Amino acid sequence: MAGVGTRDIKRKIKSVNSTMQITKAMELVSTAKLKKNKDRLEMTRPYYETVLKTVGEIMRDADIEEHEYLSNREISKSLYIVLAGDRGLCGGYNINAIKAALAHIEDPSKALIIPVGKKAFEFFKRNEFEIEKEYLGISERPEFADARKIARLAMKLYSQEKVDEVHLVYTRMESTISQVATRLKLVPLDVEAVAQEVAEVADEKASFEPSAEVVLDYLIPKSIESTIFGGLIESSASEQAARRNAMENATDNAEEMIEELTLSFNQARQSAITQEITEIVGGAEALK
Repeated sequence: MAGVGTRDIKRKIKSVNSTMQITKAMELVSTAKLKKNKDRLEMTRPYYETVLKTVGEIMRDADIEEHEYLSNREISKSLYIVLAGDRGLCGGYNINAIKAALAHIEDPSKALIIPVGKKAFEFFKRNEFEIEKEYLGISERPEFADARKIARLAMKLYSQEKVDEVHLVYTRMESTISQVATRLKLVPLDVEAVAQEVAEVADEKASFEPSAEVVLDYLIPKSIESTIFGGLIESSASEQAARRNAMENATDNAEEMIEELTLSFNQARQSAITQEITEIVGGAEALK
């Protein structure tokens, strides 16, 4: 029986070792993808910040009170653009983004969803939420064209008054070990929040030709496009960071399990040897 035990342990060690090789490989792949996505994230931030600052300065200088993208409406239906992944094995990344959306949805019948990523789409479809359109296969390598399509669909729904506000739910990467699911209101634009983003402004008021309203008509959609693109890039980087962390933890756990199994194997083998010696000694004594 002891021999059978050692054979079982050896099979378990071999199985865990094979799993560890897979998780280690996935960890290395995610590390490489994370670096690329972090580089892309740093490239997108200056554009987004410049557009947002310009919008804030126009709103300040022109003293605009009424505008399609600024006026609050009575909320009959809200649109949620929820960014998640197309794959799993990334810890709580996917479910945390979904939870961030659900935390703000009081009445599912008043929510319209644009899920980005297979995991978000499957969840909201399974739970019978109203889905406008899903975007799949872009979560790990989003392009600006993807953000533009999503933004234009969202703005069309808003302009046609099919929705009264638009929210973006994405995952902000605070560090390689910390990713935070975040909800951001895209429209109507939060005037105070935008004003806070404009850190340093000149005392002199600018004049706009054409009118400030026309400039905002152009800039605000561009700002929304760049915000969604930034959310896509940041979520993509967060997904790879979460997957790298998950695979690193899985690899560490596998190593610990192999150490424990190896110890158990050695103990079982020693026990088998001791038993054999005892049987030999016992047999020799019986022959005397």
